[in-house]
Amino acid sequence: MLKKPLKILGVDVSKIVNRNERRVAELVPQIIAEYYEDYIFEDLDIQDIYALALNLLPAGYAQAGSIVLSDRISDYEIRTQIRNAVERVLDNPTRASD
Repeated sequence: MLKKPLKILGVDVSKIVNRNERRVAELVPQIIAEYYEDYIFEDLDIQDIYALALNLLPAGYAQAGSIVLSDRISDYEIRTQIRNAVERVLDNPTRASD
């Protein structure tokens, strides 16, 4: 399915991204392997963890060609928020109970 470009007053803003999205997506598997290797996560669990971790972090939006000042969040902080997100998802799963 093709996404329609997101536009505001005719200006395409769909290429503005949160710089933390890629970093969170790369670190989630590491955290799960390191701390939760015995737990079987369902697809919805992973989606919830990803979304919650991003919501726990300050946003870092940028568009192509923009100047990014060095306010980069450390991997330690991202990893901490991913662990917090995993714990919250495990404590409050949105999936069906067995």
